[in-house]
Amino acid sequence: MNLQENIQRIREMMISEEMVQSDAWKSIKQTLDILKDKKKVLLLSCSNRYNWDEKNIDIPKSKMIAMYLNDELGDKSVLIDVPELKILPCEGNVSRKDGNSCGVLKAALKDKKKNPSGNHRCWVNINEPSDELWKISKELFESDAVIFFSSIRWGQTNMYYQNLIERLNWLENRHTTLGESNIIKDIETGFICVGQNWNGEVVNETQKKVHEFYGFKPNDSLYWNWQYTKDSNDETQKSYEKSHNKFIKDTKLPEIK
Repeated sequence: MNLQENIQRIREMMISEEMVQSDAWKSIKQTLDILKDKKKVLLLSCSNRYNWDEKNIDIPKSKMIAMYLNDELGDKSVLIDVPELKILPCEGNVSRKDGNSCGVLKAALKDKKKNPSGNHRCWVNINEPSDELWKISKELFESDAVIFFSSIRWGQTNMYYQNLIERLNWLENRHTTLGESNIIKDIETGFICVGQNWNGEVVNETQKKVHEFYGFKPNDSLYWNWQYTKDSNDETQKSYEKSHNKFIKDTKLPEIK
């Protein structure tokens, strides 16, 4: 075996599926231990899956983690399936030609049932009454921890998570651009993502920084990801077929039928 062949053999060993996050169950246990000490936890599941067969339901891997944590936490947690809500795209008011008008007092949702705290300030809910972001912010302001769950698609968070985080931009604007108080400074955050073969660790670190910019209180132990393989070039059908079973094995989660 020549040098080049030996290097390739070592490389293949390093990216072997058996060496990638096989102890994810430890991360789940640590996450649960931390969240059990909270008064109220908001779990935001942002991945989706279409089901053709009602007798053989396919649940996204990241959502399976969220569901397990929700079951274990009981009355302490609220689980929201973000793709099930009507959350319209951000209007981009943060960069209007006349300046930043995102999160201004005029944008406050004037509905005590939807906005009991008075802190929900997003123009979309004024301009589009059918928007349901308030269902998330209402729970968020009552929580002392929020965990975001997302799948990784093409090296980035999926569209549901990205849409959600963009729509929450007024939380950051309030205490940075507008110079008001930071109303989320005591809310601890986490981000758990699941991917197939590329960029999970980078995405995780990026979102931790995003949450820090927003003014949340990131907990390093609540930011982690599971990825089937570190071989970004592995797009084989065999790889995709084996990833589900390996996820169950690595996380030790019960199969949801």
